[in-house]
Amino acid sequence: MNRRLWRPAATHYHLLTIWRIQAPLATVYAAILDSLRWPDWWVGAQYVKQTVVSSGNGINNVRRYAWQGELPYAVFDGCATRIERLVAIEGRAQGDLDGIGRWHFFQRGAHSELHYEWHVHSSRWWMNLMAPMVRPLLIRNHNLLMTQGSDGLARLLKVPPVDQRNIDLTKTGVQYFGDRY
Repeated sequence: MNRRLWRPAATHYHLLTIWRIQAPLATVYAAILDSLRWPDWWVGAQYVKQTVVSSGNGINNVRRYAWQGELPYAVFDGCATRIERLVAIEGRAQGDLDGIGRWHFFQRGAHSELHYEWHVHSSRWWMNLMAPMVRPLLIRNHNLLMTQGSDGLARLLKVPPVDQRNIDLTKTGVQYFGDRY
C-alpha cells in the first residue's frame, strides 16, 4: 500500500453544522459569500487573503484562511469550485486540512437555514501522529469556531442568536445529502 495515500481513519473529519437564523436568505448568503470580510465579524477567523483571482463569478478564486480557536492556527487555501446563488457555495481546501467545505442555504419560513459540511483530513504531522487522542479536541475546536461564526453573524445582521447543531457524520456514519441526512 502506498503510504502517502493511506491515512488512519482518525485523521478524517466529516462534520456538519446547521445554523438557523431569523434573517433574509439573501442577506445571510451575501455575508457568507464575502469571506474576505469574515475576520470583521467571525472571532476565530484570523485573516482571509485573496491569493488568486479568476473569473467574475468567483469560481477558481483562491483565498488563504487562517483560523484560531482553542488550538494553534490552522491555515489552508480554499479554491471556490461551486457558487450557486442562494443555494450553495463549495470549495476545495489544501493546507493544514485538505478536503471539501460546502455551504447549503435554505429558506424555512421566517428563518434562513445554513448547513456547513466540512469533509477533510488533517495533513499536519503532529495531528496525524496523535490522531486518536487529538480528534476530540479538533472536533471541539471546530464546533467552537462555528459557534463564534454564528454569534458573529447574528451580531452583524442585528438579529437574535443563531440556533446551532453540530453533528460528527464520521462518528455517526450518517450520510448527508445537502438538505437531509
